[in-house]
Amino acid sequence: MGLITSIAIYFVIWWTVLFVVLPFGMRSQIEDGEIVLGSAHGAPSRFSFGRIALITTVAAAGVFALFYVVTEVLGYGPDSFPHIVPGT
Repeated sequence: MGLITSIAIYFVIWWTVLFVVLPFGMRSQIEDGEIVLGSAHGAPSRFSFGRIALITTVAAAGVFALFYVVTEVLGYGPDSFPHIVPGT
């Protein structure tokens, strides 16, 4: 696997993990009881993108490491699985 391919795969994994990590620990304005006028009641009351980005980066690195071990070290790939549709 080349460097550019690795970066592209990590980028896709990072964005996927971001959407998994975003809801963890979020409290809405209704739950905190501090509703800001002009905002949606379900909007987060406190949001720290730095913390979310750090957690996402660490988790994505773990997922990418697992992907690397499975594909490069163990040698599994799309051709390793049985074909469901005959003739493909």
